[in-house]
Amino acid sequence: MPAVGDLRVLLRLTNFRRLLTVRLLSQSADGVYQVALAAYVVFSPEKQTSPAAIASAMAVLLLPYSLVGPFAGVLLDRWRRRQVFLYGNLLRAALACGTALLILASVPDWLFYASALSVTAVNRFVLSGLSAALPRVVDADRLVVANSLSPTAGTLAATAGGGLALALRLAGPDSDAAVVLLGAALYLCAALASLRMSPELLGPDPELMQPRLGAALSSTVRGLADGVRHLAERRAAARSLAAMTVMRFCYGALTVMVLMLCRYAWSDRTAGGSDGLALLGLALGVSGAGFFVAAVLTPWAVGRLGPYGWMAACAGAAAVLEPALGLPFAPVPVLISAFVLGLTTQGAKIATDTVVQSSVDDAYRGRIFSLYDVLFNVAFVGAAAVAALMLPTDGRSIALVLMVAALYAIVAVTLGRWNRERAGK
Repeated sequence: MPAVGDLRVLLRLTNFRRLLTVRLLSQSADGVYQVALAAYVVFSPEKQTSPAAIASAMAVLLLPYSLVGPFAGVLLDRWRRRQVFLYGNLLRAALACGTALLILASVPDWLFYASALSVTAVNRFVLSGLSAALPRVVDADRLVVANSLSPTAGTLAATAGGGLALALRLAGPDSDAAVVLLGAALYLCAALASLRMSPELLGPDPELMQPRLGAALSSTVRGLADGVRHLAERRAAARSLAAMTVMRFCYGALTVMVLMLCRYAWSDRTAGGSDGLALLGLALGVSGAGFFVAAVLTPWAVGRLGPYGWMAACAGAAAVLEPALGLPFAPVPVLISAFVLGLTTQGAKIATDTVVQSSVDDAYRGRIFSLYDVLFNVAFVGAAAVAALMLPTDGRSIALVLMVAALYAIVAVTLGRWNRERAGK
């Protein structure tokens, strides 16, 4: 396959490998940290978790920074992205150490959430910066392959980090603080890895930067408005983001459902929830396998079907297979569904990333990817809120499964129509 040859070329590019290393270390730390938090919040024996509690936790961790995310994008278009990776990961390492201390101290939940919120705040800068920097280290002809490898490899690294966190948690039920400290160590490694790149390498170009923080902040609103106008003028990017947001909503609703199934329907209460936690880890693993398959298939599929066509195929497959596998509410079919949704969600995201990167100007990429991040967060939190209203305690909801299937079907039909319109031009 031509993509294999392109992949070999990409891996020979020194700066691409260095940026990829930062992503792998940073997102593996994210996986460790996030799973440690989930295990502490959802699977602690003393906590009686409900769908509403999960939705509330997601809202506390994500919504505040969904509101300020676009402002982060304006700063990203003025700050050197290499420096964002260096200082952002150093700060996250320090904040994660603080989270570990709070777990050991058994502080009130609001203080624990405030600490976790601080880590996710910095995450907005790092992840958006990684996407915005990618076109600086690869040529346009290989951008689809780079988007298959880099974000998908990061997602796999997060999955691996989450799996490691689960293994450590299962080995020692009282090891939440130690697992968070492991995440802090990986954040530190990501910061050190960024030093292998020069500060100017990843942009933005000096003539586009405002080095004074005060000047950058004073132009935030104007810069955000410019970014929104720029996106509105790029119809392909706007449509892709809209479709991906709905698919993210579907994925979020199903994530809450699986969490509740693992916590109650598939968990032996007398075992302290360890079997449910193990099943959650298995679901993460098979979903990660779906991400890997998406990375292999997507460059070929986009070449044959176009980005809209491939996204439509992903949404259509999810619309058919998700209810067929989800409605039994049994572990094996749901695990197969996790693989399918990992493949389709990541395949659509790779196509969306490529459309956005190739459609918007470099001077606006930080803002656009921060808006992208905001849409992801709002969709996920909204999905958790809807799931909280629809899910019983054990996670079995036929109505939720059918609603998600209908949304996938609507996205597939809409993308198919947009693809035909684009082909007819």
